[in-house]
Amino acid sequence: MASSSTGSGGEFLAKKSVLIRARENLPALNDVLIVEDETFDAERLTATLRVMFGYELGVRRAATLASALDRLIEKQPQIVFLDDVLKPSDDAGQSIPYIRRAGYQGPIVVISGQVTRSRRATLISAGATDVIHKDDVDSVRLAEALVRVFKTA
Repeated sequence: MASSSTGSGGEFLAKKSVLIRARENLPALNDVLIVEDETFDAERLTATLRVMFGYELGVRRAATLASALDRLIEKQPQIVFLDDVLKPSDDAGQSIPYIRRAGYQGPIVVISGQVTRSRRATLISAGATDVIHKDDVDSVRLAEALVRVFKTA
């Protein structure tokens, strides 16, 4: 007869996140800011980060640049994930300088639907630390981006 488990499954996810961080030499994240106007995309990124780092990861969200600046002034996160295009007309190339002027000097990872060499260069010169494609928001691609980010940070 198979033994039953009384756990919630959280122990498995905690072990998995520890293994991912150990394998990739990632720091333990506990405060992340996601600047994303689309609820689905923000929830997808949040879920992926929590699978990687556990459910104790604090994730704050801002749907606009103005609310992101308020969140940054309240408390500086360890990393900012920034949507490339925020409605109605802000793009990351314009938003990053405002984020930097708000005093945030940490890593900014831009998540974009268009990652060409030219767009990547534009975003990096604007102050982004890394750029990943919106379709690549999974634990493997995020781990690769975080390794790049924290090796340069």
